Amino acid sequence: MEEERLHFHEMGLDDRVLKALADLGWSQPTLIQEKAIPLALEGKDLLARARTGSGKTAAYAIPLIQRILMSKQTVREQAVRALVLVPTKELGQQVQSMIRQLTAYCSRDVRVADISGKADISAQKPILMEKPDIVVSTPSRVQAHINGQNLQLQSSLEMLVIDEADLLFSFGFEADLKSLLCHLPKIYQAFLMSATLNDDVQALKELVLHNPVMLKLQGSQLPDSSQLQQYSVRCEEEDKFLLIYTLLKLGLVQGKSLLFVRDVDRCYRLKLFLEQFSIPACVLNSELPIHSRCHIITQFNQGFYNYIIATDEQGLENPARCSQKTQEKGKKKKNSRKKGKDKEYGVSRGIDFHNVCNVINFDFPASVESYIHRVGRTARADNPGSALSFISHTELPMLMEVENALTGDSTHDSVLKPYGFKMEEIEGFRYRAVRDAMRSVTKQAVKEARLKEIKQELLNSEKLKTYFEDNPRDLQLLRHDKDLHPAVIKPHLKNVPDYLIPTALKSLVNPLKRRKKKKNKAGGVMLSSFKVRSVIY
Repeated sequence: MEEERLHFHEMGLDDRVLKALADLGWSQPTLIQEKAIPLALEGKDLLARARTGSGKTAAYAIPLIQRILMSKQTVREQAVRALVLVPTKELGQQVQSMIRQLTAYCSRDVRVADISGKADISAQKPILMEKPDIVVSTPSRVQAHINGQNLQLQSSLEMLVIDEADLLFSFGFEADLKSLLCHLPKIYQAFLMSATLNDDVQALKELVLHNPVMLKLQGSQLPDSSQLQQYSVRCEEEDKFLLIYTLLKLGLVQGKSLLFVRDVDRCYRLKLFLEQFSIPACVLNSELPIHSRCHIITQFNQGFYNYIIATDEQGLENPARCSQKTQEKGKKKKNSRKKGKDKEYGVSRGIDFHNVCNVINFDFPASVESYIHRVGRTARADNPGSALSFISHTELPMLMEVENALTGDSTHDSVLKPYGFKMEEIEGFRYRAVRDAMRSVTKQAVKEARLKEIKQELLNSEKLKTYFEDNPRDLQLLRHDKDLHPAVIKPHLKNVPDYLIPTALKSLVNPLKRRKKKKNKAGGVMLSSFKVRSVIY
């Protein structure tokens, strides 16, 4: 007999919190919420591992809010009672947004402030002087405020949360975190939330938790094959561009998609390539200002764009190593300043992209954790999703590592299946789609595009910060997927000649009909985005 599920109204939550949950349309808790919330309300420390998209943020946010509401019934003094540490600025903004939704009916009693942004320390001082009940931040920013005597936690802090704990050390926050712990009281309740339980999480457990309850939910780190379809296709460099052109231009991939590449140059190379065929896409990387990055994610979630090209660069995965190299070679300081990469950037890490149908690994990730975090952007909650990875011969060893990790971690069949695409079927596109288009996408064009986009987004960022605060409607008009045009656009590449479409696909793809249909389509999730039977072996 199936065990009865615990509901929100049975957890002893404040009516205002229950009302906010009802407004969000959450009829019952997810598994992590059902198990974690009652334990947290009992005052226990928690180490929770649950896969990405399982509702971990609300699993700790609800107990924080409830405990603050309860303590304010007896203690009216305003103080910082909870600290939420996150590895990236984007995740910080997302956590603040979630807490604000959950405190919609008690916002006067529970105030939250996200100080992880790039604003000056002095500009954030007035926010902290008001002593918000919950502070959300990266460890380095909290440490900076403590050093500046803007934040005092020793006497008031009751709860500490470390979200995406498996990423905190890899983002170079180990020293900041150890220093920060010296400024916390001796007794506090702590939660570690993570998608994976690696050595870094074990180290954090020793540092932060006291007799914790361990919640290791869901055997698999990713949903099983009934919800998430994972595929891989063997293709070398030129074939990657040929295949992405075919999938996007012929509409074989439908719905919102994230395209992951290995570095910033590859972002712009792919964007310029797609521009040749009038396929608009946004670029999201560490060089863009934080306001622009968050705005791109918001507009993507609202349905403004279908494609985001993103990076999770190796240098950002191990910033400590990068900083060592910078110290050794002081001459490179100017160059690093020029590039302006943000070490607290993360696209594949913890960000809640809404209704992503597909994740395409144009370049395969450099680690198992990175694969899990990338692919975890789709098939969130109970929604279906697909992941397709392009694999060159140099990436085969990492593919084997990922497959071994996923197979060993799960009883479900969630390994990558071969995507049996007949490359010879699309050979007719090779000269037109790849060689002709790539002639225009030169190194110089990529460099110019990169500079142009950064200048454009810096201007947008200032607008977002000032003018658009007073004119929120105009914010919708600011788009991030405009053509950059440093490469020569050849008009004839925009259309797909009928004679080039493979015979096997002609019954599925008619560019003229597709355009008419697209206007009427509301834009739902295609259950099997990559399953095109006519071109599968």
